Amino acid sequence: MPLGQRFDAQKAIEAVLYVTQRVRDPSFHRIAKLLYFADKHKLAACGGLVIADEYVAMKHGPVPSAVYDLLKCVRGDGAHRAGDSARAAFGVVDSCRIAALREPNLRYFSQADLESLDFALREYGQLPFDELTRLSHDGAWQSADENEFMQLEDIARATSKPDEALAAVRDRFSIAS
Repeated sequence: MPLGQRFDAQKAIEAVLYVTQRVRDPSFHRIAKLLYFADKHKLAACGGLVIADEYVAMKHGPVPSAVYDLLKCVRGDGAHRAGDSARAAFGVVDSCRIAALREPNLRYFSQADLESLDFALREYGQLPFDELTRLSHDGAWQSADENEFMQLEDIARATSKPDEALAAVRDRFSIAS
């Protein structure tokens, strides 16, 4: 698991809601990219992650694996242990757009989480599909094979503060330089 954090499905659901209610087009693609940019921002800012998911290098950029599984579950493509909670929080329309059914519970987020989510929304939230794809095809994405997991060290190197982010990753995993 990334940086000693465990994936928290309920926190991920709240993050999906947070993003969904703040963008014009809450598609699977846009949500995945905004969560990636939020995680990169938090990794650079304080050495942590917002959702602690693992990213897969897919054709159109990084995709948070467990979040994607949740979105597909709500759409009806599979099961997830948090499927009932996700279906109570949001629905899927037009096969890939999220419709919020309630407000996000902000108690799941630290101040650094919210700052990172807001950064991603402000900087990338209104960009078109092609631009989000292009910007997310960073060094971390390029270092992974398509449909394979991206390495956290590579994501750290692709942040705005690679030395600090990589040091945090190495410190928490006791990885040699």
